[in-house]
Amino acid sequence: MTGSENTDQRTASASGYGDGICRGRVVVVTGAGQGLGREHALALAAEGARVVVNDLGETAKAVAEEIVAAGGTAVADLGDISDWDYAERLVGRAVAEFGTLHALVNNAGLNRDRMLVSMTEAEWDLVMKVDLKGHAAPLRHAAAYWRERSKQGDPVDARIVNTSSGAGLMGSVGQGNYGAAKAGIAALTVIAAAELARYGVTVNAIAPSARTPMTEAVDAFADRMRVPESGFDSMHPGNISPLVVWLASADSGDVTGRVFEAEGGVLGLADGWQHGPQRTRDRRWAPDEVGSAVRELLADAPAPAPVYGA
Repeated sequence: MTGSENTDQRTASASGYGDGICRGRVVVVTGAGQGLGREHALALAAEGARVVVNDLGETAKAVAEEIVAAGGTAVADLGDISDWDYAERLVGRAVAEFGTLHALVNNAGLNRDRMLVSMTEAEWDLVMKVDLKGHAAPLRHAAAYWRERSKQGDPVDARIVNTSSGAGLMGSVGQGNYGAAKAGIAALTVIAAAELARYGVTVNAIAPSARTPMTEAVDAFADRMRVPESGFDSMHPGNISPLVVWLASADSGDVTGRVFEAEGGVLGLADGWQHGPQRTRDRRWAPDEVGSAVRELLADAPAPAPVYGA
């Protein structure tokens, strides 16, 4: 992990490029040097957003340059998004370059797949640091910026788009660290949506399924992620970006606290934990009563979704 390095790669929008649903909006995209983040940054710029492209390495510069070459507006900002102070500087960079910030797309993440009985402390800590803290840190500082603007009486119409995963929603064998971090992101999304609504900020999350350097490295996904010889490439990461673009746009202001699943041409709404059936006593339960009550509850409730890989 490194500190920050800034580079200017910006230009005024060229004619015919960027006249879309995010025209004029300023958006930070983390982990945007490759995979999903790169596609999100390109799609946002094509729809008119001025994009701050974050990643650790030189790939962020390449993405910003690609946007500029196409007629869009972008700057690259290199740094470790799980560093609390760098996350604050990243938000400040967007405001310094473009005068404001409208949306934060939290995309940065990694995995270290391992069965729980053989997982190391380092493998657990790294995934929690990059995936979960790497969402919390920029979210916290973007939220503070918007809260301050709101308190000053300025109109705020802001968006946060987080990246969860099916591993966090349903569970995934061999991904205890990654699934726990992604489940934490889903919970963080719901909490942040409730806390930040008063400031004019919506918070949603996506659970994407697509071909990325992360998924391509998993042997079990090899066949599914392979580029087809013809027809619709359902695993192309760009298939996810239209949802992200819309969630970052002004049009999505009535949607918050939701987690959306996306794969190929499929959009879905994930329905999280809900209060289920109950059994009630007007006194404390006796231990030997609990078993029959629990079995009644299970009989009345829908079966849980299966864990991936089980």
